[in-house]
Amino acid sequence: MNMGQMGIAAAFALAAAGSAIGIGIAGMSTIGAWKRCYAQNKPAPFILLAFVGAPFTQTIYGMILMNQLLAASSSADPGLILGAGLFGGFGIGMSAWFQGAAGAAGADALTSTGKGFSNYLIILGLVESVALFIMVFLMGIL
Repeated sequence: MNMGQMGIAAAFALAAAGSAIGIGIAGMSTIGAWKRCYAQNKPAPFILLAFVGAPFTQTIYGMILMNQLLAASSSADPGLILGAGLFGGFGIGMSAWFQGAAGAAGADALTSTGKGFSNYLIILGLVESVALFIMVFLMGIL
């Protein structure tokens, strides 16, 4: 085993860990928002699941990066593979984590006001862009 193989695994594992954290944060807030709706005898908006599911896409980006690293591992320097996997997975995971935090705020705001869903999705999209840039630019250097 060379050090590059650790980077291949790290790309996926760190991205998935960030997704799990982000989904957990947004999920906890969504459950609280639904509870508030039920306590006030208001309908609980199903659309809040969009905020909860948004961080999952970073797991997919981590898997794409992992596959690209695996394909490049036979010809690229193991240090490059290790670095790209570690830093790429970490960056993608952080994007997912903070996307979940933004989704939590969106869930709370939407149930409080009933307005702004599109605006909240734009914020999630901006956070998502960070993960996409990381994935695409790292794939470009391989």
